[in-house]
This record gives sequence, C-alpha cells and structure tokens, in this order.
Amino acid sequence: MLPALYISHGSPMLAIDPGPTGAAFDELGERLRAQPPRSVLVVSAHWIDSTLAVSSRERQEAWHDFGGFPRELYALRYDAPGSPALATRVKALVEAAAIPGAGIVGENDERPLDHGTWMPMRHLFPDADVPVVQLALNPYLSPAIQIEIGRALAPLREEGVLVLASGNFTHNLQEVFGRRGDQHGLQAEPYVEAFRGWMRDALDKTLATGDTRRIADYRAQAPYARRAHPTEEHLLPFYVALGAALGAQNASAGTPAPVSVVCVTDEVTYGVLAMDSFLFEGLGAGTALRTLA
Repeated sequence: MLPALYISHGSPMLAIDPGPTGAAFDELGERLRAQPPRSVLVVSAHWIDSTLAVSSRERQEAWHDFGGFPRELYALRYDAPGSPALATRVKALVEAAAIPGAGIVGENDERPLDHGTWMPMRHLFPDADVPVVQLALNPYLSPAIQIEIGRALAPLREEGVLVLASGNFTHNLQEVFGRRGDQHGLQAEPYVEAFRGWMRDALDKTLATGDTRRIADYRAQAPYARRAHPTEEHLLPFYVALGAALGAQNASAGTPAPVSVVCVTDEVTYGVLAMDSFLFEGLGAGTALRTLA
C-alpha cells in the first residue's frame, strides 16, 4: 500500500531557494522512488472550485500561476504525463461515495498543473516520468467532508496511486508578503507555534482513536486558527490526506490496522509560513507522530 501525503508547498520562491524544506523533500523523494507509484493524484490548494473536477489531460505542463517573482522561476518546467484512466477512476470513486456537496465530479482536459502541484513534484519525482492527475478542492466543504473525500480516495493507495494533498499548515499571505525578502532563518511567530502545536496534538489523538471530531473542528477550537488561516483552502487538503490515511469506516472491524505519520519537515519560512508536511503510512487508526529518520 502506498502512503498518503500532505505537503506544505510554501512560497513559489521555494522552487529556487529550497533551503532545509527542499532538502527534506528531496530525501522524501528518494524514499518514494525506491518503490515508485504507478501515478500520483494531487489535491492542491491552488485549484479551487465550487464543484469538484478532475484533470483528464494526456500531457501535463507547469502553470506559473503567480506574479512578481524572479524571471528564473518562470523558466521552470514540469512536463509529466497525465492519466485519463486515473481521472475516470477518481471520478467514479468520489461519485460512488455520495458525499454531500461532492456528488458530481466534472472533467477538465485543459487545466495545467498549478504550483501547488509541480513544485513538490519536482522534488519527489524530478524526472517528470510519473503520471499526474489533479482533483479540484471545493473550499466551501467542511473539514469533516474533506475527510470523507479522502476516505473515498483511499482505495487508490492499494492500486499503485500516491495520494498527495498540497497546501500549507499555516497560510496568512498578508504576513508573508511583509517578509518576502527573508525566507529561511526567521524565528517562528508565537501564534504559529501555538496553532501547529494544537494541530499536532489533535492529529495524535485522531490517529490513536480514529475520532476525527476534534481535529475537524479546528476552526472553533485551535488557538489563532483564523490568524493562521484567514481562508481555509491551504489547510483543507490536509484533511483529504487524513481521510485517505484513515480509510473507510467499518463499525464491524476489530482492531484497526495501524497507521503511522511521519513529520517530513517542520521549518517555518518567513517566520509565519509553517511547512509541516506529513507522510501517512498504513491504514486506519494507530500510532502517533514521529519524525523522518
């Protein structure tokens, strides 16, 4: 079974100034390429829509969906293959789950890969030889519903597909823009540490018990939740990855299959952009958070 993965993809500048996070992503890529997936499904914070859609392109390309950055950033490419067959499978799985607000999945054969997808993929699979498909994120659906979408996608992990959710563990652009000149090395703001500490504790408890109610209610319970995420689109992919890690609920099951989560990187860029990224292995509920060795 392949893992599920939540990546904090960071500022576009990370692509040309990778720092410790880029090194951690390179190390993770070496690990993933030891048993490479048949294809990768990405849910990115930078493809949002009020209805779900899946990309069905035969050939992908990098979309430089940002402005005001150094010229060298716009020369970067990622021309991976697509997979219309995987797009069809994703559509079937999500629609069959009959999730409120996600009952219909459209198809899009034109949209290129946004930077929330191609930036991490350049570290994980730099040869661009693994087919990539994107599933749009509906930011109007709650964390609990995003978990259910992830659960619907969980069977892909047994079919050779890496489920990759891409966002940021904290994402307050107003505060990031005030610090654009200094990406690495700034001390994390106290509110960032308070928020990520609460989220990690809630994640530990979710994995230990399988109960997602507390972590899904982060908006009301986590300290500084609205400062860490003035809008939710960069955290919601985390819940998709969590759902793909937990898999389908089965009340008749005995002891759940163990799942562990590895913290791949925990740098805070610009002092406010938490890069916490998690690799979920196994399926169900089980063991607690650890760091990548």
